[in-house]
Amino acid sequence: MKYIKDYKDGDRVFDIYLCKHKISAVTKNGKPYDTVVLQDKTGTIDAKVWDPNNAGIAEFDSLDYIEVYGDITSFQGVLQVNVKRIRKCQEGEYAPADYLPVSRFDREEMYQELLSYINGVENTYLKQLLQEFFVKDQAFISAFKQSSAAKTVHHGFVGGLLQHTLGVTKLCDYYCSTYPLLKRDLLITAAICHDMGKTREISLFPENDYTDAGQFLGHIVIGVEMIGEKVRNIPGFPEVLANELKHCILAHHGEYEFGSPKKPAIMEAMALNLADNTDAKMETFTEILENSKDNNGWLGFNRLFDSNLTGTRME
Repeated sequence: MKYIKDYKDGDRVFDIYLCKHKISAVTKNGKPYDTVVLQDKTGTIDAKVWDPNNAGIAEFDSLDYIEVYGDITSFQGVLQVNVKRIRKCQEGEYAPADYLPVSRFDREEMYQELLSYINGVENTYLKQLLQEFFVKDQAFISAFKQSSAAKTVHHGFVGGLLQHTLGVTKLCDYYCSTYPLLKRDLLITAAICHDMGKTREISLFPENDYTDAGQFLGHIVIGVEMIGEKVRNIPGFPEVLANELKHCILAHHGEYEFGSPKKPAIMEAMALNLADNTDAKMETFTEILENSKDNNGWLGFNRLFDSNLTGTRME
């Protein structure tokens, strides 16, 4: 199959893709059309079905696998598919692994590395808390390994939450070796737990969409609730330690305008915020460059970075 990342303006499309979303609408002239988001493991692309009542357009819905025939066009600098025909596919015609974006790193190897950090935590209460989630809770472990860290922006793929968590934990480990006032056990535990609420905030692929809990509460509140549930079942867990850990989770976005219920009040919370932001931004930049391999010039203005980015490397 030809992957979405390889298409260029003027290409012909004739292959099977996952229909991630389908929205029906009407033009200003009252003519019906469908907006479809096609997905494979390399990304997504918008598609337009301008004549959905055409005999060549079969009935299909979101999360169906569909064979698409059409042309790649450019609209306002963004590629999209002008669809001519669609056929709904049956099981056996496609391999699901081709349609789900997956971390470029081995998930089992990453998980074992994360467990090594858990094994290195010396505080009895924090270590037991981590083991309750990451060693004993099989349902949580399965979801954690499969979850993305976001719908879009950064780490939006299978294993993305695990990859991001490990990246943040490594940065926090470095901070601890450089700034000795940091409480290592608290910071490492906070790093490992900081985004665990995303296992309940965002559904697994292929949906990868916000759950009701995600819409109502968000991963920060959900994560603090998850920690509270486990802490209550660990006899003698120090109240101050529990509150410090919860504060790190609540403050890890750093600023109120970024959805943080609290701003960092302790050194560990500040370190976690910096590590989280660093890993998210560096992965985002990595993904931008990987999706622009054939463009060595300026890539245009990016809202997230508030800058005109370039992939050019000066020799």
